[in-house]
Amino acid sequence: MRIATKTLAGIIVLAALVVIFDYTMKYSGFKIPFPWLPFLKFDFTGVPIVLSLLLFGLVPGAFTSSVAALAILARSADIVGSSMKGLAEFSTVLGMFIGIRLTNKFRLLVAFILGIATRVLVMTVANFALIYFELMKISFVLLPLIGVFNVIQGSISIVGGYLIYTAIRKRVPPLTEDTTVKLESKHGS
Repeated sequence: MRIATKTLAGIIVLAALVVIFDYTMKYSGFKIPFPWLPFLKFDFTGVPIVLSLLLFGLVPGAFTSSVAALAILARSADIVGSSMKGLAEFSTVLGMFIGIRLTNKFRLLVAFILGIATRVLVMTVANFALIYFELMKISFVLLPLIGVFNVIQGSISIVGGYLIYTAIRKRVPPLTEDTTVKLESKHGS
């Protein structure tokens, strides 16, 4: 599989941005705790991951998700937390990718909804397994709150990535001419 230099450079820049966002937000204290479960924190690391999907495709989106997990693991040695973050971000871009491929009509809306729905479903199952196997003392009442957190965090990633993608598409059209992921349908919706 050959990868264009422009694509490779873009993926590397976005992966580096994931690491920069993670470390900056962690050590600056800018991560915002989810009010009902303060151990869950909102951040912007998903934005370059979604942007990687929109500009270059699913495999680069998966790669940048993996970079997020490895960066968190490197700074925290928390294999569970880093794996959960990587899984959450990958499930978001996977759902978006499926939504983009699924329909021509309302492509952006379908991608947004499927990105969020996939993230919530995957993370609910992952957290259920984690709670069931490792943390039996935590009540299953937490799962709906974790779902709400993932709706909000997924929205931050998707909206941020899409807004930057549209800005790039308007200001640097050559960068998006051969974009793997096409959000515009043939009917202009």
